[in-house]
Amino acid sequence: MIENGAPCPCGTGRRYAECCGRFHHGAVPQRADELMRSRYSAYVLGLEPYLLDTWHPRTRPASLHLAEQQGVKWLGLDVTRHEQSDDAHAVVEFVARFRNGGGRAQRMHEVSRFVREDGRWFYVDADETASP
Repeated sequence: MIENGAPCPCGTGRRYAECCGRFHHGAVPQRADELMRSRYSAYVLGLEPYLLDTWHPRTRPASLHLAEQQGVKWLGLDVTRHEQSDDAHAVVEFVARFRNGGGRAQRMHEVSRFVREDGRWFYVDADETASP
């Protein structure tokens, strides 16, 4: 886990407790980009229950098997776009950097779709694009 006073893994420059930590401990993100950042931080911290809880039931897998992916090290996140088309739909584009085992750093460029139901944002799915 991470100490509340440590910098948040999502890269905002804020402390974890003031940023993604509050969502990991029960606060509800008010915007899709907040949810996306908190999901990135959950991947960094191995918080599989949070990732599954914030994934829309229509597209959610039964498990992510994060415990089996211990060689992945997340290196950083850049959110490049957040567009909310109406009260219930948004997209967030980002680039996440990671290293798998001792290999070279890689980039994942993704456009993620989110939906809001009953006041909560959920990750639905994404298109992975060529790295910028």
